[in-house]
Amino acid sequence: MPKKKADTVKEEPIEKQMWKAADKLRKNIDAAQYKHIILGLIFLKYISDAFEELHGKLKNGKGEYKGADPEDKDEYKAENVFFVPAKARWTYLQSRAKLPVIGKDVDNAMDAIEKDNPSLKDVLPKVFAQGNLDPTSLGGLIDLVSNIALGSAKARSADILGHVFEYFLGEFALAEGKQGGQFYTPRSIVELLVDMLEPYKGRVFDPCCGSGGMFVQSEKFVANHQGKVNDISIYGQESNQTTWRLAKMNLAIRGIDSSQVKWNNEGSFLNDAHKDLKSDFVIANPPFNDSDWSGDLLRTDGRWKYGTPPAGNANYAWIQHFLYHLSPSGIAGFVLAKGSLTSKSSGEGDIRTALIEARMVDCIINLPAKLFLNTQIPACLWFLNRNKANGRNRTDEILFIDARNEGHLINRRTLELSAEDIQKIARTYHEWRKPKGKYGDIKGFCNSATIERVKELDYVLTPGRYVGLPDDEDDFNFNERFNSLKAEFEAQLKEETRLNALILENLKKVKTDA
Repeated sequence: MPKKKADTVKEEPIEKQMWKAADKLRKNIDAAQYKHIILGLIFLKYISDAFEELHGKLKNGKGEYKGADPEDKDEYKAENVFFVPAKARWTYLQSRAKLPVIGKDVDNAMDAIEKDNPSLKDVLPKVFAQGNLDPTSLGGLIDLVSNIALGSAKARSADILGHVFEYFLGEFALAEGKQGGQFYTPRSIVELLVDMLEPYKGRVFDPCCGSGGMFVQSEKFVANHQGKVNDISIYGQESNQTTWRLAKMNLAIRGIDSSQVKWNNEGSFLNDAHKDLKSDFVIANPPFNDSDWSGDLLRTDGRWKYGTPPAGNANYAWIQHFLYHLSPSGIAGFVLAKGSLTSKSSGEGDIRTALIEARMVDCIINLPAKLFLNTQIPACLWFLNRNKANGRNRTDEILFIDARNEGHLINRRTLELSAEDIQKIARTYHEWRKPKGKYGDIKGFCNSATIERVKELDYVLTPGRYVGLPDDEDDFNFNERFNSLKAEFEAQLKEETRLNALILENLKKVKTDA
């Protein structure tokens, strides 16, 4: 009788194992604070690994490193490696991981690294000596992080540590729920945007860059397609300083130059950090339906070429901000609330009409529900193109894709697009754009509509109307429905007040008659 094969248990990836272990050590610390602790340690491990590798070569003094001083900061700067002072090196901290003063040691290490590396000034977290993180748990985390990429070369270390950093960002976003979505765009959405735009070469801009996922994915895309990563340069802006710090660490761990990723608390509208930039690609996920964007202070701003956006909603301000920063052949892909496709309130319909008539709208994608952590508002993707004659001339057409039926649930509340879903959507767009592309309308999924057809449908851009799917869902406009319900409630309240007054008046009469 043949022997049964021993059951093989598939080992979980290192990032999942680490997440489970790190989550156990979290104890009473909320996810919003804990992410800075663990991500700070992963970052510290990365720069220390890279430093130690170069330090060893300089110390051996062979070949091009002959006569080099291993403690000379310029040697590290020349090879784009952060200099790590002796008491900030991972080996030193690991040797002290079990001491009660380890929290202070790590905070001091972060301070020392910032002092020797001006590009990291005000970036690194100094939260390790706080009372709610006990030294035993911190020591456990240091031991845990010590196991990542142990003994690897810098390139491998950067790749593994970068992957773990990215995975942890996503897990913390899930753990934080609504608040987490403010710094993290779901990876499948980022991948879809980047795969559609194909940023092989040029300037990539994200004026609301969160933790930098769009930039990381752009660099990955170039590398995966045998391009030269140095052929793209990134520009970004973030108004939340805590999120900006995450972005700077996320980019540094990937070896991506983040010198043009700026922070100011006024934001892109009031204080545009890249006023003169004309980018080849804009990739972004701005806040949905933002009512607090200082629109009243910017009524005459030069960016509003297609119409002044309403002070109560920033959607069409973002659209025009993106266009303002595109080069003559630039293309933008970004996420917006689905209401932006139909809204006619406060002049938004007029701006949308102007954009369509100016031949700026290239493609609209209807996204499935439950993709985003921070909102249940239905979302869509817009693609704007300043030169729609590039490739196959699609100047007088717009491609509509309805992807509501794509994706799969990863838990009860969250859905993501698979690699196959992303490929299907991106391939449809590329075939539509290619001079000899094999594009054809697919009922229920995609349709290439003429501007005349869009005009017939009153410049409404919901894909369901064009691809032949029921569009009851598409026609839902959050702002209009909210205002309608508010009006109904106020009318009902008014009627109840009138009836209550009438009842009180009748009661008084009854008492008088008695």
